[in-house]
Amino acid sequence: MTQRSIPSGATPKVLIKAGTDVTVKGVDGDMVTAETESRWGLKVEKHSEAEFARARAAIGEVVLFDWHFKRPNFQSGDTPEEIIEVQFGGSGEVLVPFGSHIKVYAGKSINVSGIQGQVDAFSGLSLNVQGVRCLGNASAGWSMNVESQTILGQDAIYTAGSDLRFQVAGLTSLRLRVKDIGGYWEARIGAGERSVYLKSGGDVTFVTDQKVEPQPPGYILGKIEKPAA
Repeated sequence: MTQRSIPSGATPKVLIKAGTDVTVKGVDGDMVTAETESRWGLKVEKHSEAEFARARAAIGEVVLFDWHFKRPNFQSGDTPEEIIEVQFGGSGEVLVPFGSHIKVYAGKSINVSGIQGQVDAFSGLSLNVQGVRCLGNASAGWSMNVESQTILGQDAIYTAGSDLRFQVAGLTSLRLRVKDIGGYWEARIGAGERSVYLKSGGDVTFVTDQKVEPQPPGYILGKIEKPAA
């Protein structure tokens, strides 16, 4: 097993890229720790937020992903902040402080839990986000399962190639639009001040304890569940 740790403070900005699967957990502390049992390598570095990066992971001749992107600008200001970057050639696990803001890319599956900052996550296969404070941008090539306190912004779109389960406790005034395997439907919670569009190649399950009102054109509701006790 290979392990690397780096001092981070209590609220770091962490960029994570994995060739296959990655698990990210929030823990008490001021270090970012990454470990892998894969022989495809592990790298942990600090960079300026203003730098550009290329995310690339390959196993043999197979390139799992190859993207160019600017490092995430989590917070505006004249002085770029430092970003901790973790790269796995294969799969691995990352422990970050509870207050971290994280952005995660993986060729296959992502599991995130216990993060009190913002979470952005993009998986080639499945995405599982549990017990986080704020969900930013997210997408999954296959299934998505989200449980968050709130989302970033007034308008959000989340997409999954297969089933999508969505639970955000703080959405008490919402316009909901859903396109899943059963067709299109719209609903409203409260005054509908925020907007969420859920697009899925499978079934969408919307989880809420609020009253959900069907909207035109069809006045149809899809699958809605109450949160677990």
